[in-house]
Amino acid sequence: MSRTATVTRNTKETQITLTLNLDGTGKTDLHTGVGFFDHMLDGFARHGLFDLSVNVHGDLQVDDHHTIEDTGIVLGTAIRQALGEKKGIRRFGSSVLPMDETLVLTAIDLSGRPYFVYDAAFTGDRMGDMSTQMVREFFYAISYSAEMNLHMKVMYGENDHHKAEALFKSFGKSLDQAVSPDARIHDVLSTKGSL
Repeated sequence: MSRTATVTRNTKETQITLTLNLDGTGKTDLHTGVGFFDHMLDGFARHGLFDLSVNVHGDLQVDDHHTIEDTGIVLGTAIRQALGEKKGIRRFGSSVLPMDETLVLTAIDLSGRPYFVYDAAFTGDRMGDMSTQMVREFFYAISYSAEMNLHMKVMYGENDHHKAEALFKSFGKSLDQAVSPDARIHDVLSTKGSL
């Protein structure tokens, strides 16, 4: 069974088409108009072993907010759609990921109940052409549109680029673990019988 979803979202602020394959090999085709954000999405997909194609036309003449937040909404929707009924998956995933002087913790529960906890501080306003504030907004949007419990913490670190990149890679590793099938799970991993 293919666990792939294509989602299109058009508003007055952004036009987005995104395709996600949960059982990929880390191939990417990324065009958001924000170079640093493309770099972060590439890290997420490559380390999660997801195939990800993203095309965005956003109102970058305003700033990067709508482009990045709306991409989070669409990616979260694609994750939810690609998972379907969530039968046979591990449901939970976590990663403690180092990147040079930085250490990041991410934990996911694909519970069907959105909740987001985020503890990360950046020293600068921007990383390349991406606002540091948008890291939080991106993951918040994913957690709610994917209906996942998502906890993220920069345990320590100094370099903003390393912090952001570790968050994106750790999210990819954690999500890969959570969506992975387990032959011992025949239905959904829940006492309720549904997720």
